[in-house]
This record gives sequence, structure tokens and C-alpha cells, in this order.
Amino acid sequence: MKSYLDLVRTCLAEGSWQANRTGVRTLSIPGAMLRFDLSKGFPAVTTKKLAFKSAMGELAGFLRGYRDAAQFRALGCRVWDQNANENSAWLANPNRRGHDDLGPIYGVQWRRWPGYKVIAASEAGRIERARSLGYEAMASFPLDGQQHVLLHRSIDQVRHCLDTIVKSPSDRRILFHAWNPAELDEMALPPCHLLYQFHPNASERQLSMSLYVRSNDLGLGTPFNLAEGAALLHLFAHLTGYSAKWFTYFVGDAHIYETHIPMLEEQLTREPHPLPSLAISDRVPGLAATGRYEPEWLERVQPSDFELRNYVHHGPLTAPMAV
Repeated sequence: MKSYLDLVRTCLAEGSWQANRTGVRTLSIPGAMLRFDLSKGFPAVTTKKLAFKSAMGELAGFLRGYRDAAQFRALGCRVWDQNANENSAWLANPNRRGHDDLGPIYGVQWRRWPGYKVIAASEAGRIERARSLGYEAMASFPLDGQQHVLLHRSIDQVRHCLDTIVKSPSDRRILFHAWNPAELDEMALPPCHLLYQFHPNASERQLSMSLYVRSNDLGLGTPFNLAEGAALLHLFAHLTGYSAKWFTYFVGDAHIYETHIPMLEEQLTREPHPLPSLAISDRVPGLAATGRYEPEWLERVQPSDFELRNYVHHGPLTAPMAV
């Protein structure tokens, strides 16, 4: 994790003070990148204890399309509690459905992106084409002097990516994202890690992934997101018969909250340990071992199906999350 610690040092030395929505200042730098060869180890921070079980709980919740903090808590992840119930802007939002509601956050967009088409009723060919893609007519209404049809389908971006890796690995469009402008105002927190792109190497049977994060808190968010993203890549590789290779992590706004500086300064005094490895439970069928492609395990996987092996770390460090 030397590259992560180097990024922290750079931000502390070269970052500029910025105000933000939380009221807690940040030292920020624009544009950063980290890259990990997952064949050589899992990018778990070792200069403090990683909240690995919580990260895997969040990942499992995203893959299920959850939108409620209680659902995440049931998976051992409490990181959404404050955003659900202590974020004043969200508490005042009329779209909030009640206690623990988060709105259509990450997993909803990943697994059930709301797709709509408005087509003139006279364009039978376009309507039929939409129906062949799974769209269903919801309403008919006049627009600009013509009758139109509103059609809708729920788009499972994650499953589409997984299917494409298996069926068309040369495709350069294997990606999903969570930035839905039409629903940002309905979310407790707009997505930070928002674009995932997969890069199969069919000849070497290696799968790589690029992740773009628009805004990243280096103290608490980055270690958590690195573990979650790397685990997702390992899971995709496992289900599709590949091995996980390159994980590239792009950050738009990399920042350190003022209240996190003592924690990070302490981390920088600690010598990193060798990286651990990740194991996925044998109960999750991998294509390479079984010859069976079983994508339904995207929803079945449990946090306990991910195991860090040989994880040696320094003691835990804590800092308050800015909400």
C-alpha cells in the first residue's frame, strides 16, 4: 500500500484548503491514481486495521440493490446509518421515505436503473424494438400534437457486464455507473465511486477493472473503497472463469478532512506489512472450477464468502466521519 501512503503524503504536503458541504475543511488535490496488481496481493491497508467485514457487507448490499440502512446493518455494515438518519439535508428531503431510508443509491442504480422511452404512437417499429429489449408500455399521452407512448424497463447494469465478459470479452463497453442525474435529488448521498469498467484479457484469462471516484476521503473512504472494489473484481473474475489482475483507481477530488490529519500522520509513522490475499468461499461456484456460469450468485453472495488471508496489520485508528 505504499502508493496509498504516498498519495496521503502528497495531499498533506501539496493540498489546498477547501470548504465543502460538511462544514469540515479539507486539504484537497485534483486528479489522482492508484494501481494494484491483484495477482500479487489484495490492497488492504496494513498501517491500521481495515474494517473488512463492513466493506464486504456494503458490497453485498449494493449487489442486492438495497436502499435501506437497516438492510446494510443486517449484513454487518453500519456506514450508512448517519447518512440515513443524521444528515439534516436528507432529513428535510420530501423524497425520504422514513427512518433508515437512503433513496435509490448505488445498488439501486447498479441493478435496477430506471430506463424510459417516449415514442410517438405512430412509430410502430420503434415501439416494437423497445418491447423486444424488455420495455413495457406504461401510459399514452398527447405531446406536440401527437399521441405518444411512455415505456419503461428496469436495467440490470451489473448482470449485463457479467454476461458480456462471458459472451463477448473483446467488448470495450463493459461498464456500469451510478450517476443518474434524474434521481440525484432523491438520494441521501450522491454516488462517489460512480463508474466501473471491466477489461477482460481472454488470451491470458485475466480480468482487470478501472474505477472512477469523483470525490474521495483519503482517511476513511479510500481504504474502504479499495477493498470493496478489489473484492468486486475478484468476484467477477471468479464467476466468469478469469483471474483478477489490474485494479486501477482514479480519483477526481482526493482530500483529507482536517479532523483526520492526526490519524493519517500516525499511519505515516508505521511501517506497512506485506499485502494479504483474498479467498472466495468454495460455496460460490466459479466458472473455471465448475464449468458452470451462475450469475445469480451476485445476489446470493454473503460477506462471509470473502476471506482475507495472512492479513497482518497495525492497531486500529479512528476518526469522525464528516456528514
